[in-house]
Amino acid sequence: AYGVPPALGVSPELHEAVSTGTTIMACAYKGGVVLGADSRTSTGNYIANRASDKITCVTDNVWMCRSGSAADTQNVCAYVKNLVEEHNMQRTNCDPGMADVKMVANVTMQLAYGNKDKLSAGMIIGGWDAKEGAQVYGIPLGGSLTRTPFTVGGSGSAYIYGWCDNTFREDMSREEAEAWVTRAISLAIARDASSGGVIRLVTIHEHGSERKMLQPHEHPACHDELPARCRESIKA
Repeated sequence: AYGVPPALGVSPELHEAVSTGTTIMACAYKGGVVLGADSRTSTGNYIANRASDKITCVTDNVWMCRSGSAADTQNVCAYVKNLVEEHNMQRTNCDPGMADVKMVANVTMQLAYGNKDKLSAGMIIGGWDAKEGAQVYGIPLGGSLTRTPFTVGGSGSAYIYGWCDNTFREDMSREEAEAWVTRAISLAIARDASSGGVIRLVTIHEHGSERKMLQPHEHPACHDELPARCRESIKA
């Protein structure tokens, strides 16, 4: 499995690929996009990294959320970044470090679809450009491409899709969108054993992008979890 020689004595359960069994999501708000992800990376039942970063910058105004095989999605993102940089070098009317969100999503889709039999990669492209404003594109396993107001991916998505459908509102403010994404990921972390760690957020708007990280004691508590004040006292 994955070329691990038996002579090395590696436990069979560790032969599995490093996976970002995860919760990723993005939503458009009035003026921009918020992307969010947990930070747990697993190898089978073993947590390989509890503070990984699953939100990757493609250009200054376009970011990618990654789920599936960590190696696959990292390489897809690296290819996309190189292709977009080459494309921008040939354009005379493009701001340095910027790109059309739809173009980045289509390049990612072409790579994912063209290698769908070899990749385990689900991705979300989110960004803002002057042509179409805030945009969110989902590229699940298999390489299809869909533009939606919000999308959710990873193993934790099954636990929160109903909640997201029920609570999502278009034209939310930035603060409301960030709080909505944070709440959704915290719910997935509480239910999905493959999701955990910190919550990372990236907010993209006309004036740039900003990152934020919420540590576990800052996550909203689920109805059956200890309230925040109790978690603070335990942390202290």
